[in-house]
Parts: sequence; C-alpha cells; structure tokens
Amino acid sequence: MLDKNGIAKRIAKEIRDGYYVNLGIGIPTLVANFIPDGINVVLQSENGLLGMGPFPFEGEEDADLINAGKQTITTLPGSSIFDSAMSFGMIRSQKIDLTILGAMEVSENGDIANWKIPGKMVKGMGGAMDLVASAKNIIVAMQHVNKAGESKLLPKCSLPLTGVNCIRKVVTELAVLDILPEGGFKLIERAPGVSVDYIKQVTAGRLFADDGAPEMILD
Repeated sequence: MLDKNGIAKRIAKEIRDGYYVNLGIGIPTLVANFIPDGINVVLQSENGLLGMGPFPFEGEEDADLINAGKQTITTLPGSSIFDSAMSFGMIRSQKIDLTILGAMEVSENGDIANWKIPGKMVKGMGGAMDLVASAKNIIVAMQHVNKAGESKLLPKCSLPLTGVNCIRKVVTELAVLDILPEGGFKLIERAPGVSVDYIKQVTAGRLFADDGAPEMILD
C-alpha cells in the first residue's frame, strides 16, 4: 500500500518530456518533488505561475511564492509570473498537456466529483471545472476508500460533479486503473503487497482485473 508520496511518485512516471502540467490541490502538488531526471517539464498553476519547482526546504520558504492551494513553492530558472486571466486563458485554449487532480469520487464512466460535500466546508471549485473541460489528459490522485472504508471508485458519483466523462486514469494507494471508453475501471498495476482480490473488494464500480496484474515499480 502506498502513502501520499508513493501515489505522487507513481504519477510522476506518467509525465513526458516537454509536457506542460497543472497540479491540483492535495496529493497532486507532491508530484513536483518526483519529476524524473532528464525530463524537461513546465509546471503551471492557475493563480499565475509557469515553471514551479519542488517544495522549499524548511526555513527557505518565500511567502510571496505560492501555488493555487496557498502552499509555498520554489520557481525554476526561466519561470514566469502573471495574472489569473492569462493563466486561465492558457487552460481554456488547451495549452496544458496533462492535469493531475485530487478527487472525492470518480465514477466508472470517468465523471469526477472534487469540489463540494454538501453541509461541509471545503476549499471550493478553484480552477477544476476549467481544467476538466479543457485538459488534453487528466489523471486523478486519490485515496481508494474514505475514512469509513467505503469505496470512492463508484458506479455513479453521489457528490456534485466537477466534470463528466473526462478522467482517463486513476492512481490510488492500492492501484493504477484506466477508465475504459465503454465504461468501467481496468486494473493496470497494484501497489506492492496488495492483492487483486482486495482491490476487487474495495472497488464499487465495475472492475476488469487480471489476476496476474503486476506490482507497481516506483524506482
């Protein structure tokens, strides 16, 4: 089973040289710490940044440099800072190659709910609705189950939707899953030490799983 850093490290393996990548709030922000060596990637934040680096070391934070989740960040040589209007113009004109988002729920049809739990205080929509409507490719980083042990990979989302039929891959602490064009989750890899049977037990949506699904390779 992976921790949050493990999820981020696995997702970083999906990034390709030359990509422009947007990292959502939560687990996705950790991906910046695991960009593979030799790959040139430009990280974008909807509050108006291109060229984010990894998180700063303790004591080296600059309170004026933050991402969309209000976390302090670093910038790389050649980075650029601009207003939100320009940032959302980049997103809406499909300049972003890959978006990595957190989620509360994902359905077997690729719907995502990640902005609202009725009756609870959450950070809100942010740029997620623009991102899911415009990104060329979206990967979700999330926990497989909630605190009550209930699946967050569902036949149909129960929470208000952020986007419809837009997610293509999900990485959790247990597995890497593709969402099939015809609907359903397909098990691609399992976390070290996690059995296919257990993944089946905690996936409420339709799951297509080969008993020989390989373990993730993170190094």
